[in-house]
Amino acid sequence: MSNPAPTEVEQPESDVFIDVDKPWVVIVWNDPVNLMSYVVYVFRSYFGYTEEKAKKLMMQVHGEGRAVVASGGREEMERHVQAMHEYGLWATLERS
Repeated sequence: MSNPAPTEVEQPESDVFIDVDKPWVVIVWNDPVNLMSYVVYVFRSYFGYTEEKAKKLMMQVHGEGRAVVASGGREEMERHVQAMHEYGLWATLERS
């Protein structure tokens, strides 16, 4: 029995690699319209977060201008973004 000859594998021409398992995130942005108490209410009622976690995320939105409020698969995160829009919050989706 002979050993198989090594074969060359072509390298991709790009240095960009896409990780298909990488989760997507929902970002809620600060806005001049919604009250902080309302944002806490949305996070608690929609995501089911505790009062403490909802307040922490709201303060991050208020202080830093944005907060990641959820992460996971793209379709689920798209639904969350749509829900945030329906509540009147500014939200976007991006790969984490």
